[in-house]
Amino acid sequence: MKSAYLSGVPASTLAASCLAALFSAGPVLADSKVTILHTNDFHSRVEPISKYDSPCSTEDNAEGKCFGGYARLVTAIEEARSRNPDALLFDGGDQFQGSLFYTYYKGKVAAEIMNTLQYDGMTVGNHEFDDGPEVLREFIDNVEFPVVMSNADVTQEPALANKIMKSTIVEKGGEKFGIIGLTPQDTDELASPGDNISFSDPVAAVQGEVDELTEQGINRIIVLSHSGYDVDQRVAAETTGVDVIVGGHSNTLLSNVSDRAAGPYPTMVGNTAIVQAYAYGKYVGELSVTFNDAGEITEAMGEPVTVDGTIAENGDIVARVSELAKPLDEIRNKVVAATAGVVEGNRDVCRVQECAMGNLVADALLDRVKDQGVTIAIMNSGGLRASIDEGEVTMGEVLTVLPFQNTLSTFDITGAGIIAALENGVSQVEEVKGRFPQVAGLKFTWDPSKPANEGRIVEVMVGSGDDVSPIDPEATYSVVTNNYVRSGGDGYDVFAESAQNAYDFGPNVENVVADYLAANAPYAPFTEGRISQ
Repeated sequence: MKSAYLSGVPASTLAASCLAALFSAGPVLADSKVTILHTNDFHSRVEPISKYDSPCSTEDNAEGKCFGGYARLVTAIEEARSRNPDALLFDGGDQFQGSLFYTYYKGKVAAEIMNTLQYDGMTVGNHEFDDGPEVLREFIDNVEFPVVMSNADVTQEPALANKIMKSTIVEKGGEKFGIIGLTPQDTDELASPGDNISFSDPVAAVQGEVDELTEQGINRIIVLSHSGYDVDQRVAAETTGVDVIVGGHSNTLLSNVSDRAAGPYPTMVGNTAIVQAYAYGKYVGELSVTFNDAGEITEAMGEPVTVDGTIAENGDIVARVSELAKPLDEIRNKVVAATAGVVEGNRDVCRVQECAMGNLVADALLDRVKDQGVTIAIMNSGGLRASIDEGEVTMGEVLTVLPFQNTLSTFDITGAGIIAALENGVSQVEEVKGRFPQVAGLKFTWDPSKPANEGRIVEVMVGSGDDVSPIDPEATYSVVTNNYVRSGGDGYDVFAESAQNAYDFGPNVENVVADYLAANAPYAPFTEGRISQ
C-alpha cells in the first residue's frame, strides 16, 4: 500500500496547494486565429474587367477570360467565408471613381456592393474626396459598417464632422479588434477635400490611436491604410502595437507565388504583417493570423485569391448589375474609334516612363488647342486609369481610361516654370506616384540618381520632329493640361501660382481623346523617346 504522504506532506494538503497555485496563476494562455479578407482600390469596377484592367466583353467573360466584377466578387467572398465563417472583411479605400457606374451613381452603387458583401470596415481613399465632402458623407450615411480615418481633422467640415471615426472596435468570433484608418497625407493635392479638412503625418496619428485602444484593453490592432506600400512599411517600423496593416493606394500586389509581386504576402516589418491585394477586384486578400493571449502575432500566412474566370458569377447579382447598367449602355456602347494595337496605360509603366497612353492623351490635348498657339501638353499619369485593347474602342473604354471628367486648361508660363513642373513630375517616381508627366511638344531627359527637386531634369527640348531646340527659361510658352493639374493637383503648384492667361473650362478630356481617336482611326499606339534617362 502506497503512503498517503509525499516528502512529509499529507496528500490532501498537497492537492489543495496545487489547486490554489493553479487559480492564483491566472488564466491559461491560449492562441487564437482570425482570417482577414481584404480588398483595395476597387475603383467602381462593377462589371468584369480584362487582363488590362479595362472593360471585358460579354464573349470573353463567357469564355472565362475576365476578372473581378461585383457578381464574381460576391462568390469569392462567400467561398472564403465558407472556409472561415468568422473572417473579417476590410477595404483599403478608393471604392470611388473609375467607371460610368461612379460617374452616374456616385457612391450609391459602392455602398450597395459593400453592404451586400457585409464589410466590417474601410478607410477613406483620396478618390473618396473627388466630388467633395458631401458625396463622401452620403456614402457614409448609406453604408452599414464603420469608416475610419485617423490622420485627418474633419471637425471644421460640416458634412463630415462626427461622421468619420479615427478608430473603432470591431468584434468577431468572440474577439475584439481595434481598427484604425489612414488616408494619404497629400490628399489635398490628389483630390478635392475642400479647405476645411487638414491631413497629418500617418505615424503620429496611428500611434495616438494605438495608445488609446491599448488603454481600453484592446491588444489586436489592425490599420486600414490607403497610404501606399512604402508608407505602410514606415508606419510599421516607426510605431509600436500595430499587428496588421491592410494597405491600398499604390495598387501593390503582394504574393508568395506571383512573379509580378512587389513583395511577400504578408510583408513582415518587425512584428507587423503588411498586406495589399493589387486593385480593381482582381484579387481578394486572405490572411490567417494567429495571436497569443497577449495579442502578439505568432504566425501570419496567406495568399491573395485571384478572382478570375474559374469563380462563378452570382446570378442574382448579374441581374442586378444589368439593371444598374441600363442608363449607362447608350453612352458607353457607342463605338467611337478603333486601334491597331493595345494602347498601354498600365500605371506601373505610365508612372515611371513614357507610355503609349500618355502619348495618345497628350497628343489629343495638344491637337485640340494647337490653333490657339499652344505648343506644349503635360498630362499627369495619375489621370490615366487603364489600357485600351486592340480593335473597336467604345466610349465606355475611353471613360475607363479617363473617368474624372476633367476639362482642358490652357495657360502661359515661362520655360523656368515648365522645368519646375517637370521637376515635380519626376520627384516621386520611386513611389510610382501619379504626378509623373506624359508630354507632347517637348522632350526631356532626367537623372533618377539625383535628389528629388534638386536638378533631376537634365535637359528639356521644345518642339517636335526635327524642329526642336533647348527650352528658354526666360521665354513664355503656351501649355495645355487638365484643370486638376492646372489648379495645383499632384503637386503642380507652379501652374496654380505662376500661370498667366489661364482658361480652365475647355471641353472634357475624355471627349477630346475620343474625338482624336476617331480622327486617327485605326489609331496606332507608339512611343518615340519623348522621355529618357
